[in-house]
Amino acid sequence: VQLVESGGGLVQAGGSLRLSCAASGITFSINAMGWYRQAPGKQRELVASITRGGGTTTYADSVKGRFTISRDNANNTMYLQMNSLKPEDTAVYYCNAISLAHLLGSWGQGTQVTVSS
Repeated sequence: VQLVESGGGLVQAGGSLRLSCAASGITFSINAMGWYRQAPGKQRELVASITRGGGTTTYADSVKGRFTISRDNANNTMYLQMNSLKPEDTAVYYCNAISLAHLLGSWGQGTQVTVSS
């Protein structure tokens, strides 16, 4: 499994970023996928998930209405559009298949998102 996250950066509060996740080594289209984040000193948390066909999405309450998850199965890619960013969104963001999230070796490097106030 190889998961490569990109698109992070430094942004001011209220700004937007779009994260991308390129997946290989898995049959992407049959896997429900998720975006996770880990802030310093905190456990990794699931912030958004999407079913294999993209028909159903779920969000953590903290990001609902601000973040949008989507996927492109033809290109084995997933996205996270993040709007109205807040300083508390600062974290390293990771993507993973929901079914693989318990495997330590399945995680990529993540992409750092820093939101300044």
